[in-house]
Amino acid sequence: MKTILFNLNDIELEKFVTDFGWPRFRAKQIREWLNRGAPDFSVMKNLPVDMRDKLSETAETLPLKIVKKLESSDNQTTKFLLELVDGEQIECVLMRTTYGNSVCVSSQAGCAMGCKFCASTLLGLKRNLTVNEMFSQVLTAAWELRGDRLSDTKPNGDANNGDVSHIVVMGTGEPLQNTENVIGFLERANHDLNISWRRITVSTCGIVPGIIELTKWGRPINLAISLHAPIDELRSKIMPINNRYKLNEVLNAAFEFSDAQNRQLMIEYILLGKRDENGDVMIYNATPEHAQQLIDLLRGHNVMVNLIPWNSVDERDFASISGNAVHKFQDILIKGGIHTRIRRERGADIGSACGQLRLKNKKDVK
Repeated sequence: MKTILFNLNDIELEKFVTDFGWPRFRAKQIREWLNRGAPDFSVMKNLPVDMRDKLSETAETLPLKIVKKLESSDNQTTKFLLELVDGEQIECVLMRTTYGNSVCVSSQAGCAMGCKFCASTLLGLKRNLTVNEMFSQVLTAAWELRGDRLSDTKPNGDANNGDVSHIVVMGTGEPLQNTENVIGFLERANHDLNISWRRITVSTCGIVPGIIELTKWGRPINLAISLHAPIDELRSKIMPINNRYKLNEVLNAAFEFSDAQNRQLMIEYILLGKRDENGDVMIYNATPEHAQQLIDLLRGHNVMVNLIPWNSVDERDFASISGNAVHKFQDILIKGGIHTRIRRERGADIGSACGQLRLKNKKDVK
């Protein structure tokens, strides 16, 4: 098996280099490229050709490699299907926005949460991701952003170069089932890439002990709760985790985090429909009654409800509701004093919903 150079510390990397008889300073040159997310050794033009060839035979740069890369038609979203050393696959998404460049990071290979509207969980949970595997997703996106601004001979500037400005841990997996590695990753992103805590968001479906751990950790990141229903009975039908942690328990822990960090809590709410026997779409979790129940849950707290029109997944039997229904639901929330916005749809033409590209690739390979 080839050595993953990114996983080596500086002493180990220097030993790897000198064991081949190369001078020590080559380790520093390689580290500069690794810290920028170099996908292979061919780009390291300040290394001799024979050295690059030998490195390609014996090592890899990062603990992941790109299997597929899809670009949205508006060129604002890039989705990567990435393969890890053990063959497991994950996804990350680069989103170019008016406020900066955001990377949506996966925290697990697969997911065990079993949410009925999501593609990520269809293949089950394989394993947690390491700090290096999460960090490398950001570096892969940063490399994509730099493009032709790369020097022909050496890296330009620092490791971040102002490219990636925001991180959202909202990709495949439940971050708070992998809390230790997620925290390690975020500490590194803040320190090494100078990404502000306030530009980092972690999304959870409601793992209460993990939320409590984030509160104790004490960093002013943004917390997002995937709620998707305003009452326990309905939420349990679409999110099995609700059988373990009920709505009030999840929200109380989340409100405590929000108050402690003086941060607005984000509530994620996917708007779902179901087809009746005639094929007509009926609203599933976004009726006026549901809106009032959501108001009752959230009133008096510093929250923002992010309404998410459902991104169709072939393997799920939900349906998208009309734009009019979406706006009606939003209007009721706003009149009830709840700050609300509708998430702009990004990358629908490339299957940007979590797990869709990974699932499709698995099918194509079979």
